[in-house]
Amino acid sequence: MATATKLMTAEEYARLPDLGVPTELVRGEVIEVNIPKPRHGEVCNTAGWLLKSHAKLHNLGRVTSNDAGILTERDPDTVRGGDVWFISHAKLGENMLSQDYLEIPPDIIVEVKSVFDRWSEILGKVAEYLEMGVPVVCVLDPETETARLYYADDPEVIRSGNEAVEFPEQLPGFSAPASAFFE
Repeated sequence: MATATKLMTAEEYARLPDLGVPTELVRGEVIEVNIPKPRHGEVCNTAGWLLKSHAKLHNLGRVTSNDAGILTERDPDTVRGGDVWFISHAKLGENMLSQDYLEIPPDIIVEVKSVFDRWSEILGKVAEYLEMGVPVVCVLDPETETARLYYADDPEVIRSGNEAVEFPEQLPGFSAPASAFFE
């Protein structure tokens, strides 16, 4: 007779001690994730800097990086680590981010493809983010130096080289060539 595994809540996951490896909570189960390689971190840092510089200059909201936790699903719970994300003051107010996992959808999530990521897994995360109400998810691919923008009701947009990456509704006035994310 098989025994059912007890699924973990986001609150239980948050209380876990450091397991010594990076993890995410996926549908109530803790899964290990690979530590990204240095290029991944560099692209995340650049994306965060580009978004943060604009958001701060225009007092638009907050930007996080370093796989800050987002609660994407409940019952069973899923906590994902978004590489970089922006949340507007309109959604958050001018308050600091709390110590808890974010439960409201950010305005923009940026995921950076690692060399060991499979597109099917990335697109699964993109779908999760869009389903929770994130308006736009940007996937940066350092190998091809492309930015792929995903929306709930519009087709994928691919930008490369000097083509502008923009988020007119989420981050008014922001515009950067796709190549800037990979410098």
